[in-house]
Amino acid sequence: MADSVLYEVSDGLATITINRPEAMNAMNTEAKVALREAVRAAAGDAAVRAVLLTATGRAFCVGQDLKEHIGSLAADREAGTGQTMSTVKEHYNPIVRALTGMPKPVVAGVNGAAAGAGLGFALAADYRVVADTAKFNTSFAGVALTADSGVSWTLPRVVGPGRAADLLLFPRNITAQEAYDLGIANKVVPAADLADEAAQVARALAEGPTLAYAALKESLAYAADHSLDEALDKEDELQARAGASEDHAIAVQAFIAKEKPAYLGR
Repeated sequence: MADSVLYEVSDGLATITINRPEAMNAMNTEAKVALREAVRAAAGDAAVRAVLLTATGRAFCVGQDLKEHIGSLAADREAGTGQTMSTVKEHYNPIVRALTGMPKPVVAGVNGAAAGAGLGFALAADYRVVADTAKFNTSFAGVALTADSGVSWTLPRVVGPGRAADLLLFPRNITAQEAYDLGIANKVVPAADLADEAAQVARALAEGPTLAYAALKESLAYAADHSLDEALDKEDELQARAGASEDHAIAVQAFIAKEKPAYLGR
């Protein structure tokens, strides 16, 4: 893994840290490739039961590295190509698909500014722990671009279509408190406590019933664009799967014994 993205697995928790603090964790090509591969690695590792996505420095991720972007656009003009914008298909889409689709919970520890693709990465997580100094911004229209990194799908599902249109058409900084009020932040904590609080949430999920969490993610995504009858059938299918898991048996036995369950993640 490149230095721009750090990857560590410990006791079932994969911690992925965007590490370009000098650039406010803006995504150059190296960082995008490294983040894509880190997220894919976490998704495909059966030993990983939860993921914490966070960053170093004073920003979470301010989106595309515009300094690199300007150079790439100039090269495109000279060569008569449009290669620069292929980054959406090659990098951003796979990252968001892996975050939203992995059968394990993802926590975003948002330590600072999350803008553009950075907002997209945060919204692709299942739970967001946010520093009280953090800010969010869609940013795209501000540089004459449309939404990417899944924001057109995730943002309206979190804040509603009307507010999503407002935030996309008129980009502005959203404070941590407003993000909480809108549902973007699940938990707001003092900036000094962000690392510990986010790790604590992620660790609790890593120790939980992993297959049940996977089923919950799948059911929520499915119900978002299916009818009630279809969602009920999907719940039936997923509940049968969860009910056959070792963790369900452990949970029932622990409940009867009035003990805390020690889940195995299977």
